[in-house]
Amino acid sequence: MPDSPKPLVSLPTTKVARAARFAKTGLNVGANYVKHYAKRAVGAESTTADLHQANAEELYGALSEMKGSVLKVAQMLAMEKNILPTAYSEQFAQAQYQTPPLSGPLIVKAFRDAFGKSPFDLFDTFDLNARQAASIGQVHFAEKEDKALAVKVQYPGVADSIRSDIRMVKPVALRVLGLDETQMRPYLEEVETRLLEETDYQLELRRGQEIAAQCGHIPHLRFPAYYPTLSAARILTMDWLPGQHLKEFLATNPTQAVRNQLGQALWDFYAFQMHTLRQVHADPHPGNFLLDATNGGTLGVLDFGCVKNIPADFYQLFFALLDPAVLADDARLAELLTQLEVLRPDDAPTLRDLYLRTLRISLELVARPFHQPVFNFGDPAYMQAVYALGDDLMQEPELRKQREPRGSRHFIYVNRTYVGLYALLAELGAEVKTS
Repeated sequence: MPDSPKPLVSLPTTKVARAARFAKTGLNVGANYVKHYAKRAVGAESTTADLHQANAEELYGALSEMKGSVLKVAQMLAMEKNILPTAYSEQFAQAQYQTPPLSGPLIVKAFRDAFGKSPFDLFDTFDLNARQAASIGQVHFAEKEDKALAVKVQYPGVADSIRSDIRMVKPVALRVLGLDETQMRPYLEEVETRLLEETDYQLELRRGQEIAAQCGHIPHLRFPAYYPTLSAARILTMDWLPGQHLKEFLATNPTQAVRNQLGQALWDFYAFQMHTLRQVHADPHPGNFLLDATNGGTLGVLDFGCVKNIPADFYQLFFALLDPAVLADDARLAELLTQLEVLRPDDAPTLRDLYLRTLRISLELVARPFHQPVFNFGDPAYMQAVYALGDDLMQEPELRKQREPRGSRHFIYVNRTYVGLYALLAELGAEVKTS
């Protein structure tokens, strides 16, 4: 087991402090490049992998200290297997499970600010040592009236820092990627809106209660009850659910039947949200689910901070794209992609044909689980094909030239949802009834 991260006794919360911490990281990353090339100049061994590892550790260390939106974006990137070098993906994946927690005095202060009382006045017992610390907040174990409770405490200054963080990072990202701010604005606004919603724990409480009630009929799911009188804008109290996170659970060698039942619960949960509720828990990373073998496999669902509402017109267009008849019809496919802002009327014919060809291949692969009565996500060939497709597309010279973003802003969180869902099902090795 790796050593637990040391608690943070302070957090950079002001715009100046966070900018200074980010600038320091930039200098250290630059120094790593100097060391790398200096070693190579004198014949010493220094591989690109070594450079990526050093920079990934430096960057993750800074993001862990800063918390908030910058660490949340790192967590999102860790779910995208083809975007980052392996060293970065592995470092950023830690944000899904554990990052350095806040120290006890900061936790007590958060409660005094919210309730005018310490956590020891509110609960019968309260563990100051965080059981889990992630990007927006950390979770503590508590008890009250014989109930085991999970108490989520938001890091100080997170909500106030989101807009300034995005303004701080945006120029660097745009410059590195060669993108135009005007073109990126709708996508940045979408991400900013979702991140701000994640800091509103009262909104999360309402959403958690509503979605749990609406999904209560789905077999083998478990949701926590929430406690409004023990919650505030930056503190959220709910039941402590039993179970383990995915990696821990898989280490117990569950049977294939248990894996399949858990995978089915996960698939049914997302299918009902998407097709009936038209809103989805849009943060399907392993840290947000608890699994156990109870009753043949029971799935606990956590964290309704990131919920994406699906507009009716986008829903219809998105799922029309997955229809095999549409994929076989160039004119219909082009019409849908134009409505979804992927194709543009002024695209050159060669570029238009390239997009149609590559998107047809991508959509056929993504749609495959929807068109079989039972789909085996445990087949390694399928996910390898999904990841290889991303690599192959990046080798297309013409596509690599296309720097401008394309597609409806709603793709950001809908795509993220399905990427995360497929990855969870693949790691679980589940065979699922998908029709």
